[in-house]
Amino acid sequence: MDFKLSKEQEALKEEFEAFFKEEMKDVPPEYGRGGLEGIYATEKGWQFHRSVAKKLGEKGWLSRPWPKEYGGLDAPITEQLIFNEVRERHRAPGVDIFGLGMFAPTLLIAANDEQKKRLLPPIARGDVVYCQGWSEPNAGSDLAGLKTKAEKKGDRYIINGQKIWTTGAHKADCMFILARTDSNEKRSRGLSVFHLSMDTPGIEVRPILYMDGQHLYNEVFLTDVEIPETDRIGAENDGWRLTRETMNFERSNVGMFSEGYNLLNELIEYVKITKRNGKFLSENPIVRQKIAKLYIDLEVGHTLAYKIAWLQEKAGLIFAASAASEAKVFGSELLQRISNFGSEIMGLYGQVAKSKWAPMDGSMVDIYQFCMGINIAAGTSEIQRNLIAWVGLGLPRFK
Repeated sequence: MDFKLSKEQEALKEEFEAFFKEEMKDVPPEYGRGGLEGIYATEKGWQFHRSVAKKLGEKGWLSRPWPKEYGGLDAPITEQLIFNEVRERHRAPGVDIFGLGMFAPTLLIAANDEQKKRLLPPIARGDVVYCQGWSEPNAGSDLAGLKTKAEKKGDRYIINGQKIWTTGAHKADCMFILARTDSNEKRSRGLSVFHLSMDTPGIEVRPILYMDGQHLYNEVFLTDVEIPETDRIGAENDGWRLTRETMNFERSNVGMFSEGYNLLNELIEYVKITKRNGKFLSENPIVRQKIAKLYIDLEVGHTLAYKIAWLQEKAGLIFAASAASEAKVFGSELLQRISNFGSEIMGLYGQVAKSKWAPMDGSMVDIYQFCMGINIAAGTSEIQRNLIAWVGLGLPRFK
């Protein structure tokens, strides 16, 4: 595996850099430091996200590796990785992590030709936004225990149930949803994946607000929601296999390592200009050692992300789940270590929000509070380690 970029890839990277550098000149203050909060929490942040998405769609940058017939450019997956890396370094919006990052790859490997031609081009153009209908009140990390039912009636399915922690459901056009199609089966058997328009009758979205009032998450209630059979993705009762593969796509991105570089670089600037006991923090050997260790960890994570892209390119979109789990558990826990280090060296100043006294514009408060959630979202670190053990190392499962 040689991850050195070719001259063509370096030129492409420079093109991405120039685009995002220019776009981020017009970032509204409400967008803040980006991320899901920047996109979903304010109307101006949302409009900025949609504007950038349309521009990226026009360039074909959202779907470079896809076949041309579905809106792609037949480009190597590595080029999409380079795009994702550059975008995250600029904290730029424009990418629907659910539609592009999770549902579209699932369509590419499991949908029939009619579904691909109908559903993929709008995603490639940046015309639609998706949300993820997975978690339920009693089925979060234990997703296989979900109870939402999809009962077949002729050529349609009738869905009843509840989803929770549904990021962006209040803004989304569509949802990809996992529901139980065989009530006689338990756990992972008897589940199917569906495509669902959010304006379908019977869908109710209720907000779950942050303590500070920000709105990202939602409860979604489904009452006698009708879905045509043509919107079931893959074979009936084969939803768990597709969902596991979708998890791999979600966990194989390079974004969290790019954000890690952003945070560490900001902390490095902070220790260069901040004095304690008459000396700059950058002169403190313990601070220097911790920064060096975090930088090494980021380089390791960056390599893991490129390894996954290499595996996808060589072996196709379906690859060992353990590789994606490695990147997920390493990256999420690394961001936690960075936030802990930042809070430690800033001391009480790191707890000040939105003030002239607040380092990094007070962002460390939000990062420190949010970092624990990263270890839960998209599968807890405990689940990731189980997958690494069972799938990657072939260790036996506990009975």
